[in-house]
Amino acid sequence: MDHADVLIVGTGHGGAQAAIALRQNGHEGSITMIGRERTHPYERPPLSKEYLAGDKPFDRIYIRPPQFWDDKNVDVRLGKAVIEVDPVGKTVLMSDDSTMSYRKMIWATGGDARRLSCGGCDLDGIHTVRNHTDVERMMAELEGGVERTVVVGGGYIGLEAAAVLRKMGRDVVLLEALPRVLARVAGEELSEFYQNEHRAQGVDIRLEAMIDSIVGEGGKVTAVKLATGEEIPADMVVVGIGIVPSVGPLIAAGAAGSNGVDVDEFCRTTLDDIHAIGDCAAHANAYADGAVIRVESVQNANDMATTTAKSIMGDKQPYHAFPWFWSNQYDLRLQTAGLSLGYDQTILRGDPVDRKFSVLYLKEGRLIALDCVNNVKDYAQGRKLVDARLTADPDVLADVEIPLKSLL
Repeated sequence: MDHADVLIVGTGHGGAQAAIALRQNGHEGSITMIGRERTHPYERPPLSKEYLAGDKPFDRIYIRPPQFWDDKNVDVRLGKAVIEVDPVGKTVLMSDDSTMSYRKMIWATGGDARRLSCGGCDLDGIHTVRNHTDVERMMAELEGGVERTVVVGGGYIGLEAAAVLRKMGRDVVLLEALPRVLARVAGEELSEFYQNEHRAQGVDIRLEAMIDSIVGEGGKVTAVKLATGEEIPADMVVVGIGIVPSVGPLIAAGAAGSNGVDVDEFCRTTLDDIHAIGDCAAHANAYADGAVIRVESVQNANDMATTTAKSIMGDKQPYHAFPWFWSNQYDLRLQTAGLSLGYDQTILRGDPVDRKFSVLYLKEGRLIALDCVNNVKDYAQGRKLVDARLTADPDVLADVEIPLKSLL
């Protein structure tokens, strides 16, 4: 049986950063990284943006060049998944029936794209945007003459995909079940702005749109049928409705968790010597007033990986990383600082008509987050205010003539 001093399950941002951080912090033992995909670790955000658009080739989105892992003596094993964990014997069983033992394990599997469950959901022509293979299939199909597309989901993945498809000249209908896009992550001001922008770009946005089924012919999608009975013609359907955390083997082995797997301030699960990081790890986040949440971001995956690597090396520093996100759509650069969960007031700073503005989120008078559109200055200065738990006069916060940094 093969043995790894540290076994990393997952080759996304978290898994890759965990291996890098271990070496940076002086770990000299063996490191094995196992990934379901057959490609070396690569950046995920470009999949729904530059890579799908054809603006950036795949070799430019590697987290590190493939040779890097050999140079750092990291054993990368691709095309296999961990399907069973024995936390007592400290062994794992993989999808190719091989086994491996470990001293420490880092679970960094992220999640699988949530799929439709309605009739016709298994037809050809229905795509998710979660990994390289997903996007390769989409790109191949688009080159084959797809014109009419339906995007399901008005979150960031759906909106980014819609923007790229419009850039390609495809007809796009976007279906969102809630009364506005970005409803789960942003205030009404930002939702309205992006709805207007996408509609101006030719996207047909349908709100409170419930899907009855996917219609097909010859095994291939031809339309999306709504609960109202309307059928929207479609040569391709792109589904962006969130992820399902990939934690089955850990939960089956006895790890605590209901929404992903629970971890403590050092990213340790309830199973001895097993850490979990990234999208699949539910943790008490200081920027959400201690609520136990999963944060689906590159920042969270990377910072959790560093916390875990240091913990394994004996330098236990609680996870307390500032949360930030970004999204590119058309010529719009959105930067988010903090977590807007539980906000009770929003402040509009600037005019959306100018396509440069910010939405500030307050909770009990305290600034907890900002969404900044084409507004790098507000983002850079505002994140310091969020980190400082600033309480300020709303009228002052709304005044674009007053630099945010002056409020510190």
